[in-house]
Amino acid sequence: MTQLADDGHRVSPSFSDRCKRVFLGKPMITDQLQHERLSNPVALGVLSPDAISSTAYGSEQVMIELLPAAGMAAFALLLPVTGVILVILVLVAASYRQVVMVYTRAGGSYVVARENFGPKIAQIAAASLLIDYVVTVAVQCAAGTVAVVSAIPVLGPYSLEITVGIVLIMCFANLRGLREAGTPFALPTYLFVGMVSLTIVVGVIREFTGGLLVYDPAHTDGAVPVQHGSGLIMGATLLIVLRAFANGGSSLTGVEAISNTVNAFRPPESSNARQVLTIMACILAFLLAGVAWLAHITHAFPYANGYPSMLSEIARAVFGDGLIGKVLYFVVQAATALILYTGGNTSFNGFPALTSFVAEDSFLPRPLMKRGHRLVFSNGIITLTVLAVVLLVGTGGSLNALVPFYAIGVFTGFSMAGYGMTKHWMTHRGPGWRYKLVINLSAGILSTVVVGIFAIAKFTEGAWLVVVVFPILVFALMRVNRQYRAEASVLEMSLAGAPELHKHDRHRVLIFVDSIDLAEVEAMRYAKGLHADELTAVHFVLDSAHAERLQQQWQHFEHASELRTVGCLDRNLSRAAQELVLQVMDDHADTKVTVLLPRREYSQVLGRLLHDRTADKIAGVVSRIPGASAQIVAYDIATRIALASSAGEGSPAPSSGPADRIESLEPERAHAYGLTPQVVDSGGK
Repeated sequence: MTQLADDGHRVSPSFSDRCKRVFLGKPMITDQLQHERLSNPVALGVLSPDAISSTAYGSEQVMIELLPAAGMAAFALLLPVTGVILVILVLVAASYRQVVMVYTRAGGSYVVARENFGPKIAQIAAASLLIDYVVTVAVQCAAGTVAVVSAIPVLGPYSLEITVGIVLIMCFANLRGLREAGTPFALPTYLFVGMVSLTIVVGVIREFTGGLLVYDPAHTDGAVPVQHGSGLIMGATLLIVLRAFANGGSSLTGVEAISNTVNAFRPPESSNARQVLTIMACILAFLLAGVAWLAHITHAFPYANGYPSMLSEIARAVFGDGLIGKVLYFVVQAATALILYTGGNTSFNGFPALTSFVAEDSFLPRPLMKRGHRLVFSNGIITLTVLAVVLLVGTGGSLNALVPFYAIGVFTGFSMAGYGMTKHWMTHRGPGWRYKLVINLSAGILSTVVVGIFAIAKFTEGAWLVVVVFPILVFALMRVNRQYRAEASVLEMSLAGAPELHKHDRHRVLIFVDSIDLAEVEAMRYAKGLHADELTAVHFVLDSAHAERLQQQWQHFEHASELRTVGCLDRNLSRAAQELVLQVMDDHADTKVTVLLPRREYSQVLGRLLHDRTADKIAGVVSRIPGASAQIVAYDIATRIALASSAGEGSPAPSSGPADRIESLEPERAHAYGLTPQVVDSGGK
């Protein structure tokens, strides 16, 4: 590699680059992009927080629907509703056990749907996962804040601010290149599982010994309203049970997380992922059943304002008010907050990775494929943050308001994975394929039924938004792909023969001139190298006095080409440029027109404030004309000022006009500006 002789010729960091270095640290090089392979214990802790943490609010969401209609009978209905949820968990987990054995690339249900139904149908899975990731951030962080304010009620009025702040911190950490791998990210999961398991065991023991506290709803201020009377008959209506079941379906979110990152496991990836998935499903089933049972026997109530949480009340009832009991209670709340926040952070890995896959298939904007300053998908991270914050602000950060957005996206993904695997077994078959097909098809059908139940039962509570947004998002993905395909069809070349590279029959070059200076001289030099059949300089007249002075200066420097002035009465330069190019092309058939636009490059910050981007606007208009092209000839001002200053000559002295500025340049100064003295003679000859 040739080493630059003068450091002044090196490209200096831009303002945005400096900001990134200050806030995000030094940029990482591509060779530092590594994927750490996870052992099974670490993978269980890192990949399962989203699923296991739903124990903290799953049973509570069921009770929020049952209590106002069923009264105290809701505690009896909680158990069968939980039982149905556990049956679905077993079936979905069994379906995903087949997924991880067949598809080892990251992507989960999106990859399954794409491989079996094609990229277009796969956008249904893509839309469901995108919605799921956004809502996961909002729900998990909101639930984590509920755990915090349950232990510290004085923070309750600031719940939304705390939640949004946590999301922004996650965004910042992930932009710096946070890696969800290793023991630190696994600890919250194991701490939560250990503390909730201890709560369940101690609670069951105290139930049998008769020392377990049972709450009295008559003396519980702030709890959700309780229906009195024949609650069981009223609550047993189909709609109420379906609404409660739909809320409880949020307990199954995150079951698919392991299938999204099979490639993160150590070899053999499929076998290890299957083992971890099975263990995660068993832990989730145990915790869901245990918390539901303790809620049933303690009569712990959810509160109307969202806190304290029902899990918090269960922990108080189990551990009591003694010193040790209070310590254990706060440890439970801390573990709950940690795993919920960690579960929310998993989306900051999943969402950007998914958007990069979808963008690679040309269904999302391709900038989402770009790795940023710290080798992360920065655009995806920022997009996820903005959407999650908007959702939180729109719902006031209320967990109860967020849950209706949840299960439609989650169970749609379950459905696509089930149907995709069904198609896979029908196509490839193999040992035991009929048994596997029944499992996947059953999971797909049941998940579809849950989506329908959720859409109908929770439609008026917010699910309508997802029902509306979902097809719009799928349509938008299709529309993006259609645009990319249209662009590709225009640009692609036939492979049948070599492309014809003959010269245009007639090539005419136009240089748009606003003033005579070194930038214009450089553009003239560039134009001479194009060997055009005709070269014309054009000035659009906005000020007649300025145009007259420009003509005099043009004659003074004896440019080889003529300077043509074109009136622009409405001061719309883009329209005038378009009409001129069209006129030139009409005058001469089979003419290729190239428009050169000298552009002065200033400092990025002040340049944006002190100068417009007229050249860019004109280039955009001209480039749309068939047979015409626009080329911006950039002339950097800021760097040359810096070079002159570093050479001890300072900035060029102000002068009366452009001609004086050029004539005043000494050979050394002209060389510092990247020119030779001969350039200013005879039109740059």
